[in-house]
Amino acid sequence: MADPAEHREEEEEAAAAGEEEDTGAQIAPIVKLEEVAITTGEEDEDVLLDMKAKLYRFDKDGGQWKERGTGAVKLLKHKETAKVRLVMRQAKTLKICANHLVVATTKMQEHAGSDKSCVWHALDFADCELKEEMFAIRFGSVENCKKFKDLVDEIAEQQGKNEEKESEEVSSAAELVEKLTVTEVKKEEQTEKVETPAVDDKKDAEE
Repeated sequence: MADPAEHREEEEEAAAAGEEEDTGAQIAPIVKLEEVAITTGEEDEDVLLDMKAKLYRFDKDGGQWKERGTGAVKLLKHKETAKVRLVMRQAKTLKICANHLVVATTKMQEHAGSDKSCVWHALDFADCELKEEMFAIRFGSVENCKKFKDLVDEIAEQQGKNEEKESEEVSSAAELVEKLTVTEVKKEEQTEKVETPAVDDKKDAEE
């Protein structure tokens, strides 16, 4: 008579062999996913600074500071225009919490009571509309705060020089155009004076 234990082992081995058997069947995915190129809008810019920080904005209605987000603050320089903008995104959601140009009038000031923070005003576009905002940013160390402040001040100063140069170039171009216009007018007047006697002489000859 067969041993029940041996019979049970044979059944288990047969079941295991059935599970391991490769049927060769292939299952096609229900949905085909394609790679999508993600653009950040920073492709044409060089990164001058990238640091972790916490950003605050001053709520004029409530008269108090409100946290705007924690993440990476960047200073980005456009490869063609050389303009520099400050961009900050929240770490988890990547939502933009600051987005504005660093201009000649951008002035960083130390935040009272904290040597790791600084304050400034800006025309910000983070909410897809230009709004005058007052920001405060806090870094993890005094060194990072100083590096950020010094670089922004340096960029603002350079932007001021660029604006002065552009203004001078525009003025020079305007003066040149004005001189050319005056010269052309004088030439036309001289031409008219030369042509007028010739017409009169012709009339005298006909008479």
